[in-house]
Amino acid sequence: MTSRWTTAVLDTDLPGGLAVVRGSEGFLVDDNGPLFTREWLRRQELPVLVEHGIGHLDGEPVYLLELQGTAQVEGCHWQGLRAFMLEGDHTLYKVLGYAAQIGTWAREHRFCGSCGGTMTQVPRERAMYCAPCDLRSYPRISPSMIVLVTRGDEVLLARSPRFVPGVYSTLAGFAEPGESAEDCLIREVYEEVQVEVKNIQYVGSQCWPFPHSMMLGFHAQYAGGEIVPQADEIEDAQWFSIHDLPPLPASRSIARYLIDLYVARRLGQVEPVLPG
Repeated sequence: MTSRWTTAVLDTDLPGGLAVVRGSEGFLVDDNGPLFTREWLRRQELPVLVEHGIGHLDGEPVYLLELQGTAQVEGCHWQGLRAFMLEGDHTLYKVLGYAAQIGTWAREHRFCGSCGGTMTQVPRERAMYCAPCDLRSYPRISPSMIVLVTRGDEVLLARSPRFVPGVYSTLAGFAEPGESAEDCLIREVYEEVQVEVKNIQYVGSQCWPFPHSMMLGFHAQYAGGEIVPQADEIEDAQWFSIHDLPPLPASRSIARYLIDLYVARRLGQVEPVLPG
């Protein structure tokens, strides 16, 4: 049976429920995973910065404890979010991905960006409020585009110095103010590899919690230009045959989905499904 996860704003004054703990080293984990009872966690005397109710997992309330830094808990260790993405439990990854975004927002909005005063949580709403300024701050979503550029049986893939050694991926970048997703795509592709594109088609989207990106996925055809990698951003970029691809991103990423989808269509194979 598939687990069901729904987000919600929960009252932290209510007892019971489960909780995840996030610190500077990732999420707290024991042999049973990252979900703990709130009562047990409260006995651990953790350095909690903020607590937020974030939703329900199979009907059970789930809370986030965002720590000031890190802590040592007997029988537990810390694990980064990306590791959970690779482990295969997509529902659990969605819970932790959402928790990571709420934790980042809560940490960054304890004080008003206008007057510097302390902000308070708004009951029954995912917002922080500064009364003197009458200012509400909500979790931020940063739109970004990610695109697979193709030329027949070839795909344009690049690698950043930040990538896992050997791995190549699609091109991506954040939208600037006043830019459409298509404008962002054209600009980013040209900035990163000095290639022009045409026939832009939207494919799908994926929430990417590093820390708060909404990735808008596209396919575009090559229109002209020679590859010139952007200094300090792109370590290498090449055209690869769909019959001889390099190591690729994790299967649950939208980058991998864009690549697998194009390969499947070119080869007449069953099309993959984008992880929700």
